[in-house]
Amino acid sequence: MGAEASGYDASHIEVLEGRAAVRKRPGMWVGSTGERGPRHMVFTVVDRAVNDVLAAGTGSVEVTLAPDGVRVADSGPGIPVEAAGHSGGPALEAVLTRWESEKGPKGRHAVDAAPFFSSGLFVVNALSSRLTAEVRREGVRWTQEYEQGVAVGPPVAAGPATGTGTAFFFRPDAGIFETPECSLPALEQRLAELALLNPGLEISLTDERTPDQARAQRFRFPGGTRDFVSLLEEGAGSPLHPDVIHFEREDPRMAGVMDVALRWSDSDEERMRSFANSRATGEGGTHTAGFRAGLAAALSAYGRTHGLLTAADPDFGPDRIGRGLTSVVSVWLDGPEFEGATRGRLGGAEVHACVEQAVREHLSVWLMEHPEQAKSVIGICRLPWNPQDRFDLHSSTVAN
Repeated sequence: MGAEASGYDASHIEVLEGRAAVRKRPGMWVGSTGERGPRHMVFTVVDRAVNDVLAAGTGSVEVTLAPDGVRVADSGPGIPVEAAGHSGGPALEAVLTRWESEKGPKGRHAVDAAPFFSSGLFVVNALSSRLTAEVRREGVRWTQEYEQGVAVGPPVAAGPATGTGTAFFFRPDAGIFETPECSLPALEQRLAELALLNPGLEISLTDERTPDQARAQRFRFPGGTRDFVSLLEEGAGSPLHPDVIHFEREDPRMAGVMDVALRWSDSDEERMRSFANSRATGEGGTHTAGFRAGLAAALSAYGRTHGLLTAADPDFGPDRIGRGLTSVVSVWLDGPEFEGATRGRLGGAEVHACVEQAVREHLSVWLMEHPEQAKSVIGICRLPWNPQDRFDLHSSTVAN
């Protein structure tokens, strides 16, 4: 049937651009019009705040859940305000009203906090019934108001300011989302992860939605991934060695840095978390495959050399080293390659090779220096074990 017979022609095609396109199809940009959508909006704003703070070297991010919205504030340098004549980056209004205006830090130093994809502040603004931006720069506090992504007026100098930073108070549009509120446990887990993976970062989370039951938490972990392993181990049995095995290594072949922490206990379970540029990789990838291969090679070589494996024993395979193992494998890459629509799996063959070599070399040294503990580790790895007996850490909360 032709276009003339069906009555369908170009006049029936609706072309939407910019803010209108975002509000028409919000699920395309934040994943859902359910609770996940507002949560994604929070993570998008947190993403920008954390990157600003880390680019400055240190600092803090504050997330507050209020009865009428969410406030995310940071102690970074503050977004430039065009009305003040600032230069050196996209100005506040451009960041909030244009696609990809805010370039920000890239590569291995950029945190990817949002678990779905990076939608940018423009999308957050477009999907908010109201948004207030506040910038503290050069001793002046600037504010600007928006309604459904449209500026009510220009940035206004609202008085003197101490320190620097940017804050956004926004209300996910109740006309778009089934619920504009966010689940507290989901926020707790992700903010704790960011603080654990970035030891110089401090994040606070305050829930004021029920005034007589206000709750505040602070996430700061100087031990980084070592602290992460200790938290994951809670309820996992007694450690087979007192110290968490930990190392960091940069490798130009993968254009990045790896941060690995692990410890074995007498538990029957395996507990692993993996990340790429602070993004949780729930489906694993080349970094976790390399990690397992490196562990298996080091344990097999040490067991053979020291008579802990008999001639009849096969070498350890990557699926035989998980019993009692708690680990965190984090990589920071200039150009991470994610697979799948939700980017839950890391690609890149060079990552596998680099992580495998580094883990094999570091663990081999540790085994040589700790013979009694090495014997215990190899002993538990020799026990029969089902590789599917892995604790689901991606649905549990990690908090301080």
